[in-house]
Amino acid sequence: MVEKPTVKTKCPNFSSGPCAKRPGWTVDVLKNALVGRSHRSKEGKERLREVSTRMKKILGLPEDYRIGIVAGSDTGAVELAMWTMLGPKPVDVFGFESFSKGWIKDITEQLKLPNVNKYTADYGKLPDLSKADPKHDIVFTLNGTTSGVKVPNLDWIKDDREGIVICDATSGIFAMDLDYKKLDAITFSWQKVLGGEAAHGVIILSPRGVKRIEENEPKVTWPLPKIFRLNAEGKLKPGELEYSTINTPSMLCVEDAIDALKWAESIGGLRGMISRTQENLKVMEEWVSKSDWIDFLAESKETRSTTSVCFKIKAEWFVKLSDEEKAKAAKKITGLLEKEGVAYDINSYAKAPIGIRIWCGATIEKSDLEILTKWLDWAYETVKAEYVK
Repeated sequence: MVEKPTVKTKCPNFSSGPCAKRPGWTVDVLKNALVGRSHRSKEGKERLREVSTRMKKILGLPEDYRIGIVAGSDTGAVELAMWTMLGPKPVDVFGFESFSKGWIKDITEQLKLPNVNKYTADYGKLPDLSKADPKHDIVFTLNGTTSGVKVPNLDWIKDDREGIVICDATSGIFAMDLDYKKLDAITFSWQKVLGGEAAHGVIILSPRGVKRIEENEPKVTWPLPKIFRLNAEGKLKPGELEYSTINTPSMLCVEDAIDALKWAESIGGLRGMISRTQENLKVMEEWVSKSDWIDFLAESKETRSTTSVCFKIKAEWFVKLSDEEKAKAAKKITGLLEKEGVAYDINSYAKAPIGIRIWCGATIEKSDLEILTKWLDWAYETVKAEYVK
């Protein structure tokens, strides 16, 4: 029997969204938030310009790429891109977990596009990305938040492509290298790697992406919600993304995002964020390599996510249980950790295979993950004792 650990994690928040706040965060960082003021005031626009400028600088975006805040978290940003950009060409869409497969459903059942090629894979795997046709538009997810599987590189996207590429990057951006020249619309939410607040989405547009919206939006045959209409008078004017948002953003959330970006700058910017994430994954890899009961859900190390790390329980006694019994046993393991105040919200996503999911993004401390692995072993052995006599 594994002895119960005595040292607890300093921060027990390992949810995959909203994710843990940056180390040292307190509500005091919001004291200068522009609450009670219009986001269209001079000061409000300055705050919005600041958050956009800091994001662009840290990410190292090309000078001619546009970035700004939109409504509805990452989901709203992806939908905005699809509803305003798709239509002129056939679409190749790749799905390998809950959200990416949801984009397939929206493209085929909501937009009802006539020429769609669907490429899918089960949890733990990637679809065949080589099927992407450079003459078509492409929609894909960079990192499967619910599957722990990432797209390892963008070599499969042609530089001389004719179509545009929409990338849902929400649990990967700020933690993984991206060749921006391969992408025309990149979406994410502050609530993931930055540990910001939820509800707001961010969209990055290449010049090709801007051109597609300007040319395509007036031609769409489906109803277009107002919060999706980026361009005014047929043009996406300077500032329309960066500091003149379609909807009203929360200035509290903007202040919080600025704080997160300042923290990112203090640890070395993008390289520092990526390094922390990779070091966190190493802790989990070392733990798994010594374990006889847990394994990664991702079947390949090359496609293993460094942020939303998903696990399956491989112990023989567990595998023999019914799905209902597996779900109960897994929840008992995570429930013990929650009761002890060691780890919150680490159950697998509801539609994903039964197991455990631990956020390992840059706002998580490596030392807390090292402590958590010991508690995981204890909780597992405690629950195992109920089933194996």
